Amino acid sequence: MADDKGGLEARALIAAGGGGWSGLLFDNPVVGVPAALTWRCSIPLEPVAGEPAALDLDWLPWVVADWRAMTGLEVSSGSFAEPAEASVYFRGHHRFDRVVVRVAEQRGDLVRVVASVSGDIDGLGPDEFTVDAWLAFEGVWVQLSDVSSAGEALGRLGGLTATAGLVEVLDPRSIAFRFRPG
Repeated sequence: MADDKGGLEARALIAAGGGGWSGLLFDNPVVGVPAALTWRCSIPLEPVAGEPAALDLDWLPWVVADWRAMTGLEVSSGSFAEPAEASVYFRGHHRFDRVVVRVAEQRGDLVRVVASVSGDIDGLGPDEFTVDAWLAFEGVWVQLSDVSSAGEALGRLGGLTATAGLVEVLDPRSIAFRFRPG
């Protein structure tokens, strides 16, 4: 499924089943990043030539009072990491300059995300492609420099989105607090 330059064609990048979406409340005062709640969508793609592929949409600045009411949210990024990042993982990491991501609908913990990605920075092949995928909620991670307990983390998260029904998931390997529906 290569184009005339040896890269992938857009029709090779098709959303597969599964995938997830999550939130991250994060700061990094060392480099001047203030606390912000952003969202991530991880979309598995159909294998390409028998090899795994995936699309990750990171740092989506959706502002929502309740994570259970995401329908209609949209973000557009005209340049890589300004503010969102779109990356395809296939035999390496391939960045795309522009992305438009919209939550088309929500059913409980599942959201249907439609994303258009364009501006192939790293020469994967397609200049533009679109995916439409249902994703399962994986929870929200809280990683703040001045928070040392799950109670504090949940309190700070509650200032940005609803936390009713979220419970802590213990992960001794993590440096963040994770909350998901209980």
